[in-house]
Amino acid sequence: MEFKKNDICRVTIEDIGTDGEGIGKIDGFTLFIKDAVLGDEVEAKIMKAKKSYAYAKLEKVLTPSPFRVEPKCQFHKQCGGCQIQAMDYAKQLEFKHNKVRNNLIRIGGLDAEYVDSIMEEPVGMETPFYYRNKAQFPFGKNKEGKIITGFYAGRTHSIIENTACALGVDENKVILEKILKYMEEEKVAPYEEETHKGLLRHALIRKGFATGQLMVCLVINGRKLPAEDKLVQSLLEVEGMTSISVSVNTEKTNVIMGKEIRLLYGKDQIEDEIDGITFKISPLSFYQVNPVQTERIYSQALKYADLNGDETVWDLYCGIGTISLFLARKAKHVYGVEIVPQAIEDAKENAARNVIENVDFYVGKAEVVLPEKYEKEGIFADVIVVDPPRKGCDEDCLSTMVQMHPKRIVYVSCDSATLARDVKYLEEHGYKLMQARIFDNFPQSVHVETVCLIIPQK
Repeated sequence: MEFKKNDICRVTIEDIGTDGEGIGKIDGFTLFIKDAVLGDEVEAKIMKAKKSYAYAKLEKVLTPSPFRVEPKCQFHKQCGGCQIQAMDYAKQLEFKHNKVRNNLIRIGGLDAEYVDSIMEEPVGMETPFYYRNKAQFPFGKNKEGKIITGFYAGRTHSIIENTACALGVDENKVILEKILKYMEEEKVAPYEEETHKGLLRHALIRKGFATGQLMVCLVINGRKLPAEDKLVQSLLEVEGMTSISVSVNTEKTNVIMGKEIRLLYGKDQIEDEIDGITFKISPLSFYQVNPVQTERIYSQALKYADLNGDETVWDLYCGIGTISLFLARKAKHVYGVEIVPQAIEDAKENAARNVIENVDFYVGKAEVVLPEKYEKEGIFADVIVVDPPRKGCDEDCLSTMVQMHPKRIVYVSCDSATLARDVKYLEEHGYKLMQARIFDNFPQSVHVETVCLIIPQK
């Protein structure tokens, strides 16, 4: 049977793709259908057809799956941030667990039975909404010319008007409505990408969950906002407001934040706390967006590290030192490495603030810093912890890790495909994956964090 664009098909969803799309088959022909849930019987319209598969648009759910739930957000289909919000939460966890499992088997080359024996129970959230401590909202105009804010529709720069994202904190809505009112009253034009005109580009809002402190940073295509005092006074009505600033970004670019930040009120940083350790967060700081799950991830990393107080630990891709400081409380000494100089400054400041002295931080690439310290200063590693970006570890970094021959490697991953690739490399160079556990850092989305323990093969 041959399928072409605009054909209407009736199909039952039998599987879920890596991006959360439903997968159905008709006589061996595969259909990928966004927003369809495992178990749904649907009517779908083919948008793009190939020889053996097609991408289709969900037209109608004929028989809903037992795993289908009513989404909390009316915009979840358009927004693209919550790819699986229509799926029951227990099924979301199962999907993510299987996603990691399948990558370890398919890409990592590990035996399926072995993977099943080492993967622990998934760690989900009791309330899988309202967990994000950071959000960035673009400003624009709708067709009627009204100033709006919200989120970009999936893979576009078209703004969906929404001030009450179900993943963000309650204060976001209050803050955004105050900014919109100020813009209308003071005739502040939103930025237009096509013409590079308009003043207000984005609002960055951050909240310290443990402290209740709030930060608002407005990204502007200029040097100054009109009636800044009026805006500040309005925002100060929101409980917890600690920092108000503007970020100057006059470049014609998709990069949100500018390089210069000017304080309008309060402090240039807010504080948050994870398991008794205080962190200062600036508008540009990297900081995990889900503090509840972050504490659980770091606790698992600490458990896998199995420290008794005598170990030298290297924390690669250390960021602002979050994992480093966790580890330092149980290790003899921790060395953190990060390529971003500002992050290392923040890490040093966080260590000093928490009076943690058995840590040293270095700016640079792990594959450069590690051998230099090992060869020149004789600093080895009992335990290496890695928490790389989505692209995973550089092969040079993995090679250096193997040469240092640590007793344990704890790998914290935000992309299971590159995790599996790196596990394969380590398995081929004398190491073995012993335990793995997924953590749902991003409920309602397809993203998942994984913590792994890797040790030398006997």
